[in-house]
Amino acid sequence: MSSESKTRLAILASGGGSNADKICAYFNSHNSISIAVIISNRKDAGVFSVAEAHHIESVYLPKSKWSDASHVLELLHSKEITHLVLAGFLMHIPDWLVNAYPNLIINIHPSLLPLYGGKGMFGHHVHEAVKASGDSVSGITIHEVNEHYDEGKILFQQEVLLDPNDTPDDIATTVLAIEHAAYSQVIEEWILKSRIDSFDEQA
Repeated sequence: MSSESKTRLAILASGGGSNADKICAYFNSHNSISIAVIISNRKDAGVFSVAEAHHIESVYLPKSKWSDASHVLELLHSKEITHLVLAGFLMHIPDWLVNAYPNLIINIHPSLLPLYGGKGMFGHHVHEAVKASGDSVSGITIHEVNEHYDEGKILFQQEVLLDPNDTPDDIATTVLAIEHAAYSQVIEEWILKSRIDSFDEQA
């Protein structure tokens, strides 16, 4: 595949970037998919260290900049971004970005949606809710992003059994392990399917 047709991902993250780290490692030297840039809305986010470790360009894009659609889209277009990957990105994706990248934005959520989704439901908030409900099962959901929190098309779910004695931190550790194991492969399959769909539309 020529460099012109190579899929170029932007990873959006707000925190330490453990999922971003796994994604960068997975696609290192991939023949048709590359991580072009890592973007964070937090200046001190640990994901910048991940970008540095993988020799990937990173950009700090504070919340104030996300109100300017032209600024963000110009940045993405300048990097020739074809797909967006959310990896712990704690901002609502604006409608104009969803419209600019229809069915080309993916996210991972630490519960079995539609359970424990929606505004404010991220990270430890999810795991505390799971514990409070006494659930015996939790898991992950990987989904496309639309205009509403956690309501995009579900691409993949995986369950994990919980021990009754698990704390929210224990649940978080268990769920994060399956996030790390699954996300990169699902991203790859999602991209390949989007290529096939695009080809079929053009045929």
